[in-house]
Amino acid sequence: MSIASRNAARATGAGFLESLRAFDAFGAPTRIVEEAGLTYYVNEYWTAAQRSAHSLHEISYRACFKPQLPAFFIERLTQPGETVCDPFMGRGTTPLQAVLLGRRAAGSDANPLSLTLTRPRLRPPAFEAVAARLAEAPMEMGEVERNDLLAFYHPDTLRQICALRAWLLARRPAADPVDDWIKMVALNRLTGHSPGFFSVYTMPPNQAVSVKAQLKINDRRAQTPPRRDVAALILRKSRALLRDGSPPAGPEPLLAVADAARLRHLTGSCVDLVVTSPPFLDVVDYRADNWLRNWFAGVETETMQISQLRSLDAWAAMTRAVFGELARVVRPGGHVAYEVGEVRGGGVLLERLVWSALEGLPFERLGVMINRQRFTKTSNCWGVANNAKGVNSNRIVLARRSG
Repeated sequence: MSIASRNAARATGAGFLESLRAFDAFGAPTRIVEEAGLTYYVNEYWTAAQRSAHSLHEISYRACFKPQLPAFFIERLTQPGETVCDPFMGRGTTPLQAVLLGRRAAGSDANPLSLTLTRPRLRPPAFEAVAARLAEAPMEMGEVERNDLLAFYHPDTLRQICALRAWLLARRPAADPVDDWIKMVALNRLTGHSPGFFSVYTMPPNQAVSVKAQLKINDRRAQTPPRRDVAALILRKSRALLRDGSPPAGPEPLLAVADAARLRHLTGSCVDLVVTSPPFLDVVDYRADNWLRNWFAGVETETMQISQLRSLDAWAAMTRAVFGELARVVRPGGHVAYEVGEVRGGGVLLERLVWSALEGLPFERLGVMINRQRFTKTSNCWGVANNAKGVNSNRIVLARRSG
């Protein structure tokens, strides 16, 4: 195929669809299924192995997808220097993978914690700078601000956490990348199920159980919170995150706290590729899951403008509004990969709602990818079977901006 022909195929999406049909990197051919007017491309398109991506991705967040998902599309549908966007960026998987691959990152989320978790890892500070800044923090001068948190923490540990929190909040008007990094790492060490976290044994670190639930865990396990060295654990996690190095230098990322249907921080036709995953109906309660992180970050949970959509009609209306805004920011010929997983035991196929929501908008509907993966550690932890409840399978609507 000539260069002109390859560029034409890339512009129409035909070349990408052909690559899906021919994909067999893991030993199995792609299965093509025609159903309800949609074309499905079914295969295992990326590895399910744990921690097989860049170390900077190793930050926990509820309902996040693997870095291999955005990498698959970024590598095939963009060139270095082009802009990759995620308007539901969560922990920042897509923006981070974009900068790691030499693209410009654009991202946003209605949850302000998302910006706190994402921004520091796109331009991480040196480990030595983190260690020096932590040495300035008055870690031994804190007071217990909330007695209920003693369900999670030894009193000495909680005093350190409260000292660090107060110090970071007081510095916030003049916050710099090192402060941002320390806050991000601390947020991800608040609770977990190993000695690498500040807390006693609790649920997986992508959410915080209630105080009442933690007291029950403590009673059932006959456990009391041990003393932890907060600064030492932040440095330990920082070293692990930085072990693979920093992303290459590039243009300043375009990040914001924003509704996905109102991306005011982006100009028209500035995006080459969108890789995103919206909230799956009422599967995840981001407010409740993040109550402890919100407390540490100084975010008022009640003020978070996060949709908790429970009806199919409301979810479809949200999707149409989002694609209406994407029609403004995605350039003609640009692509959208809209991952919707599986909900309600596979009884609701959200990709079909997306397909209908795109009717009449300036997007060519290309098809639906279904990525099948083997059993994972996260699934086992939650007791979820393979390819069930959206944990091990991805359903991705593919669209191209026409015009």
